[in-house]
Amino acid sequence: MQKPKIAWLGATVLTLTALIALIGVPTYAYMVGFDVWQISFMVVGIIFTEISITAGYHRLWTHRAYTAHWSVRLLLAFGGTFAVQNSILHWASDHRRHHRNVDDYDLDPYSAQRGFWYSHVGWMLREYNPNPDNNYKNCPDLKRDPIVMWQHRYYVPLALGINFGFPILVGFLHGDVLGMMLLLGFARLVIAHHFTFFINSLAHIWGSQPYSDKNSARDNGFLAVLTMGEGYHNYHHNFQRDYRNGIRWWQFDPTKWLIRTFAWMGLAKNLYSAPLEKIESAKAAMVLSKTSKKLASLPQAEVYLDKLHKEYDVLMRKINDFSTAKLHWAEAKKATILENYDLDALKNKVETLKESFLQQKRDWLVFNAAFA
Repeated sequence: MQKPKIAWLGATVLTLTALIALIGVPTYAYMVGFDVWQISFMVVGIIFTEISITAGYHRLWTHRAYTAHWSVRLLLAFGGTFAVQNSILHWASDHRRHHRNVDDYDLDPYSAQRGFWYSHVGWMLREYNPNPDNNYKNCPDLKRDPIVMWQHRYYVPLALGINFGFPILVGFLHGDVLGMMLLLGFARLVIAHHFTFFINSLAHIWGSQPYSDKNSARDNGFLAVLTMGEGYHNYHHNFQRDYRNGIRWWQFDPTKWLIRTFAWMGLAKNLYSAPLEKIESAKAAMVLSKTSKKLASLPQAEVYLDKLHKEYDVLMRKINDFSTAKLHWAEAKKATILENYDLDALKNKVETLKESFLQQKRDWLVFNAAFA
């Protein structure tokens, strides 16, 4: 088959910036050297651009995981422009297509089924999968956001102005324009690009699948460190609207912490979290699947499998009881005539049922561990 046409703009930007970073930075380091301020500005620039993509482009605009004050949206729009990953509208449209068609060889814009190189960067070098919807019909909500549309309309001059103007200004104030341009301009851009691209590539190849194996997405703590918390990708693909990627307190997700900080400051609200019972149901189903495969080859497999499914059924029943009680409690709190409900009794019932299903979960995991 004839190869698609080269996407000259994307290919030129990705190639030139990479060459300048790979050749210019070490050459300048050897001949002149960089100081701690230049390196610090580069690191801060990487963090700012990455978190603008994760907190802004991804969780705020693509998945509507929370709502934010106009000042936060404007800040994240500038940071996303500094990241040079196309406009919010275009990025979100592609990413929504990715979630809707994940792993589809033809419809997923950066399908991991086409291999590491394609999903990492190759999909941007040629017109493999041009956006079939140039009216962005999958983003009607974003087309009502004036900040999104302003950035989309003026994306090219904004990107050029910010990516050249800011490093040059900082370099002028610092006293070394070329050195700052190399680190804060090009090295920062290339590093942030490829760290972000790892989510499309490595996060669909390397890691664990505790929530589902129906798609290629994986959880990877190392990638979370590189991407401001986006590495818990198996969780994200199963609970994509959650404002968190790392749901445990010990999981590295600074984007989650930033969103919570915005909420504490009154600059963000409507933070969506996936219900505990849905998360635990997904995990239990994966444990059931993995243990069933192990038991199938053992002597007396039918006996063990019968016991396994009975324990699983008990867990599901307790999770459903908890979910029903929680829903009843939530409805009671919203009721206009509260005297018809004993809210304390309903709350206590929810807590009791929660502890019951969590204890069954612990028993379930102990049972499965015997066959690990």
